[in-house]
Amino acid sequence: MVNPIDLKYDATGQNFFQLIQKGRRGSLKIYIGLAAGVGKTYRMLQEAHQLIAAGIDAAIGYIETHGRSETEKLVRGIPLIPRKQIYYKGKELEEMDIDAILLRRPEVVIVDELAHTNAPGSRNEKRYQDVEELLNNGVNVISAINIQHIESLNNFVAGITKIKVAETVPDKIVGLADEVVNIDLTADELIQRLKDGKIYKSDKIQSALANFFKREHLLQLRELALREVANAVEKKINSEVTSQDRVPDETILVCLGSDPEKNEKLIRRSARISERFEQKWFTLYVDTPDNSF
Repeated sequence: MVNPIDLKYDATGQNFFQLIQKGRRGSLKIYIGLAAGVGKTYRMLQEAHQLIAAGIDAAIGYIETHGRSETEKLVRGIPLIPRKQIYYKGKELEEMDIDAILLRRPEVVIVDELAHTNAPGSRNEKRYQDVEELLNNGVNVISAINIQHIESLNNFVAGITKIKVAETVPDKIVGLADEVVNIDLTADELIQRLKDGKIYKSDKIQSALANFFKREHLLQLRELALREVANAVEKKINSEVTSQDRVPDETILVCLGSDPEKNEKLIRRSARISERFEQKWFTLYVDTPDNSF
């Protein structure tokens, strides 16, 4: 008989436990795009059709076609789980029905608009929290997000486009993804789609071209999206490298000043660097009588 007191911590045993836990959890795939209209939703629906053709039980938990005819056609033939009706201030709103999905338990569920804020009265405040709940219950999820909705990139994108979006997704959610795929279009291709009315209705096209969809903006956003996906792929590779094979860790120290706005940018930037290179990260602020928040 083995004396429990004699048992020592076994790293391989811990790793095996983590594998078991991961096996019980659903897998997450995220499509990332530089902006609206690159084809994230279209690609998710294409994949759903491919999965169904291969005998996989795939269904739509929530999809937003934005009235795009090409996307609406692809919805046909994919099982659609009814949305939940929520009444708020006399209005009837629709949200993804988590309970209905868990009852139906498809092998794969399509969940669009990952950064969406749910209607008041919903179980979770944010859709990414809905996705976490589905994953924790063993449901595999395919979702999508634009680059400006990733929390640590929010300020970068606002600096480029002068437009700051309110709805964001924490970086840790993107980090949970087992696979991250970039839906790539050149700036010129995306602008042409916009002009052809394939992204917004005609009354919004000129405004979009003069603001978010400026060519110089799209070029920078495309680079950000490519970097984000490349970083995610590299991080996944690094996670499979044993600790003894890794180079010694370095440490990042961020010195904060008295400007809250600059501090926020510094913290977000250093957080990304820390995550990118898997380094320890500290912040330092010296409070003096002449320098206070």
